[in-house]
Amino acid sequence: MPRVLVTGNYAAGRTLAMAGEANRRGLGCAAGAYPITPQTEIVEVLSAFDFTKGRVVPVESEHSAMAVCIGAALAGARAFTASSANGLAYMTENVFAAGYYRLPIVLIAVNRTLGPPWNIWVDQGDSLALRDAAWIQFYTESHQDLVDTILLAFRVAEDRRIHLPVLVAMDGFVISHTQMPVDLPTQDEVDRYLPLGNVPHRLRTDHPATVGGLTWPRETAHMRHEIQEAMDRVPAVLAEAIDAFEAVFGRRPGGPLVTLHTDDADTIVIGCNTIVRTLRRIIEARRGTGERIGMINCRMFRPFPREALRRAVASARRVAVLDRNHSPGSGGIFWQEVAASLRGRSDLLLQNYVVGLGGGDVTPDVIDRVLADLSGRTREAEPVWEEVAL
Repeated sequence: MPRVLVTGNYAAGRTLAMAGEANRRGLGCAAGAYPITPQTEIVEVLSAFDFTKGRVVPVESEHSAMAVCIGAALAGARAFTASSANGLAYMTENVFAAGYYRLPIVLIAVNRTLGPPWNIWVDQGDSLALRDAAWIQFYTESHQDLVDTILLAFRVAEDRRIHLPVLVAMDGFVISHTQMPVDLPTQDEVDRYLPLGNVPHRLRTDHPATVGGLTWPRETAHMRHEIQEAMDRVPAVLAEAIDAFEAVFGRRPGGPLVTLHTDDADTIVIGCNTIVRTLRRIIEARRGTGERIGMINCRMFRPFPREALRRAVASARRVAVLDRNHSPGSGGIFWQEVAASLRGRSDLLLQNYVVGLGGGDVTPDVIDRVLADLSGRTREAEPVWEEVAL
């Protein structure tokens, strides 16, 4: 496994390409390609890859990019694409369609602020706007985490017990355009890790069928319930995929939640993506002074790991949730999920902090101010906007 210095976009594009090439002995692969800042380099890397049995299809819009993936997956090919911000918004109709068709597509979302006004920096509102689609969602903190999670995504999506698409998110510019050393897998390793793609309900010339036809209410409810059952199986299938990953690559990616010093912590901070890299250093420094403080990196947003979260915060009396996103009229989106998961904890002070919107830097000073505010609270309040209130 070579170690290289590459951008996050290059790492994502190269990993997608090798995953597609790994299906060359099967029904091949296809990607819909449309550029948007800060995602463009991903589809450029895909377009330059010499696939044995695969195509990268340039299209006129993000909506069409997902349409290519839907068509490819319905034909039985391994399908993937990438987008960002308003491109994801334009893609939304087909994002929902792909989930309801139960197609194991992998989508890289390079998180960027939705406009107008136009802003090209990181904000998770674009991918989280898709939280009610039938997609598994992962959030990654580093280049290596991104590469490993993309491979896990294909393994989980294509598992016969799941057959749902997967979105893998990374912070725009902070990951997409910076360079870091990455252990990129070899094609042989990817071949060994990923079984040949299999879409059991793919279209066949020897057995004609129709997809997307009219159904009655009871049938629709039944199909939605099947999707929920598949989501319920994701944690167990992901655990198996992580075990298999370690056997092939010799390292172990994180699961739905990655905890640090939570066993005895009375204060816990929850975050995701690159924010947790800064948070981790602060937690370690404060532990060194005797503070009983811990952190949780929430890597999987859908399905939300409620039971694992409840176990992780069992000792806590104060929990802060850092959200680089905002649901108008409510607050941070991860906080909403955490609050729903911990609704039985009347002894817990749970406070939301909206930070880093529109690409604002979440520095150690920001996190220190959050922790000072949290420690001084005697009751919960409405979400606190760090840039405005602290």
